[in-house]
Amino acid sequence: MKKSLALVTGATSGLGYAAAGLLAKEGWYEIIVTGRSLEGAQQAASQLAAENKTVIFTPLELELNTPANVQAALASLVKRERTIDFLLLNAGLVPTKKRVITAAGFEASQAPLIGHHQLTVGLLRANLLSPNARIVIAGAEPARGGVPMFKYTDVPAFAAKYYQGDRIAAVEALLRNGPNVKYVPNNAYADAKLIIAWWSAALARRLPSGMAVYAVSPGGATDTKVARNAGPLLKYLFIPIVNLIPGMNQTPETAARRYLQASEFGTDVSGQFFASAQGKFSGPIEAQRHPHLHDRASQEAAWKAVVKVSGVDLS
Repeated sequence: MKKSLALVTGATSGLGYAAAGLLAKEGWYEIIVTGRSLEGAQQAASQLAAENKTVIFTPLELELNTPANVQAALASLVKRERTIDFLLLNAGLVPTKKRVITAAGFEASQAPLIGHHQLTVGLLRANLLSPNARIVIAGAEPARGGVPMFKYTDVPAFAAKYYQGDRIAAVEALLRNGPNVKYVPNNAYADAKLIIAWWSAALARRLPSGMAVYAVSPGGATDTKVARNAGPLLKYLFIPIVNLIPGMNQTPETAARRYLQASEFGTDVSGQFFASAQGKFSGPIEAQRHPHLHDRASQEAAWKAVVKVSGVDLS
């Protein structure tokens, strides 16, 4: 993969900001940093330039919750006529205590995937990803299960109970936190990250040969704004406990380095979900082998549900 042009979403703070700085240190020629507002992206670009003593950061407004804004960002990228070598889909958030539905009708922690899908497919359709491009999207350990206080939905069982076995309808219900879905913030987060892992696997089957995509958990990194709106149990109990356990937390830079590590992976592991070892939130990442992550019917259902609700497909 060439180290020419990278695009990092959610780069105004936290892991996205840290990743942009790491890319500069690794010698990338240009890094597009996105933020919900142009002003925020410009401020981040200026701060990154000052810290890294190099003017290689280009600000771009990208509000993933607003389809028209994503389209505007895509139009701006099309005008540049430069292919992207590394697409880092980092933006995301932990759900709030009270359920939030975006204007487009998605549960808030699910919404970034819809915007990321729109962006990724738009870039592919415009031939703006280089032939050997790498795509990394932020996952999290709750997608594989075994994380205290987080529980993902058993989609096949959920579909069988409420949707006559239609997994696409079941995933859409989770995306929208619609009928038959009880809102539990931590579980919504686990579902969001599981759907991301499935979406990545389905996208991998649709990419041109040479390109690759990976879902990657950055692991524990509580010194960011990702949990700024989380419920009190998570903010004032779970995170403080994690911070007290050696090896369960890491700096934003260490966590963001996982994204860059994955960008060096080969096409042979495209579509896989990489995270900490079971019971860990830091340390080396490894491909996750849990059967539910590799359920092809659920992977395809996740892709088709996202296509349906976004109205955006590759064909």
